Amino acid sequence: MKQYLDLLQEIKDHWVHKDDRTGTGVTSLFGMQARYNLADGFPLVTTKKTFLRIIIVELIWLIRGETNIKYLVDRKCHIWDEWPFQNYLEQNGLADKLEKHSEEWLAEKKIFIGKIKELPADDEFVVKWWDLGPIYGHQWRNFNGGHTHAFKTGNIDPNNTWVDQIKNIIDTIKNNPTDRRIIVSAWNPAQKDDMLLPPCHAFFQFNVDTTNNILNLQLYQRSADIFLWVPFNIASYSTLLMMIAEITGLKAGSFVHTLWDAHIYDNHVDQVDEQLSRAPMPLPNLKINKKLSCLEDIENLEWEDFELQDYQSHGAIKAPVAV
Repeated sequence: MKQYLDLLQEIKDHWVHKDDRTGTGVTSLFGMQARYNLADGFPLVTTKKTFLRIIIVELIWLIRGETNIKYLVDRKCHIWDEWPFQNYLEQNGLADKLEKHSEEWLAEKKIFIGKIKELPADDEFVVKWWDLGPIYGHQWRNFNGGHTHAFKTGNIDPNNTWVDQIKNIIDTIKNNPTDRRIIVSAWNPAQKDDMLLPPCHAFFQFNVDTTNNILNLQLYQRSADIFLWVPFNIASYSTLLMMIAEITGLKAGSFVHTLWDAHIYDNHVDQVDEQLSRAPMPLPNLKINKKLSCLEDIENLEWEDFELQDYQSHGAIKAPVAV
C-alpha cells in the first residue's frame, strides 16, 4: 500500500492549512490520485489494522439502497453512529450541553445506540432518528426518487422520476461495454440538503477493457479524510469492483482513486506520523465464497460469505471522527 502512504506523505510535505465544516481544522491538498491493481493483491492498508468486516457490511448496505443504520447496528457496524446521534442532539436542543467526544457525549451516544438494538426497524424512533436521508444507497438504487424521511426541508417529491443506477451500469457493462457513460452518481443537488451528510465519495465510473476482458473502476471523491476514512474507501470500492466484475463475467482490474480535497485533520497529525513510521506488509487476498450471477446475489451477501486471506498488519491506531 505504498500508494496510500505516498498520499499521506505528500499532504504532510505540501499542505495548506485551513478551517473546515467540523471546526476541527485540516491540512489539505487539492487534486490527488492513486491507482491500485487488484492483480497485485487486495488493497487493504497494512500499516494499521483495518477492519474489513465493517467495510463490507456497509458496502452491502449501500448496494441494497438502505439509508437507515438499523441494518448496520444489528450487524455490529458502527461507522455511521455519530451523524444521527449528533443530529438528534441538535434537533432536541442538547448539542450545546454535550461537547463532542467528551465522556458525557460518549455515554449518551451509548444509550442512544442501545435503543436501536432493542427496537424493530419500523419503530417510530428508529425511522425518525436513525435514517440518514437520501444518501449514497438511495441515490445508487433510487436516484431522485421519493424518500420516506427528509431531515431538513421536507421537499422531496415522491412522484419524481427515479433511476436504479446500479442495475443500469450492470446492464450497460454486459450489453454495451465500450460505453463511456457507465456512471453512478451519489451527488444529487436536488436532494443533498435532505441528507445528514452529502456524499463524500460522490461519483464513480466503470471502464471495460474489451481486449483483455478486464473491468476497471474510478472513483471521484470530493472530500477525503485521508487517515480515517480513505483506507475504508479504497477497500470498499475495490470490493465493489470485484462484485460487479464477477456478475458481468469480467476480471477485476484497477481501482483508480481521484481525491478532490484530501486532508488530514488537526487531531489526526500524531496518528499519521505513527503510521508513516511503519513499514507496509504484503497485501492479502479477498475471496467471495458465494457465486454471484445477478444483483440480487450481491444484495443477499453477508460478511460471512467473504474470506480475507493472509492479512498481516500493524496494530490499530485510534482517532476521533470529525462530525
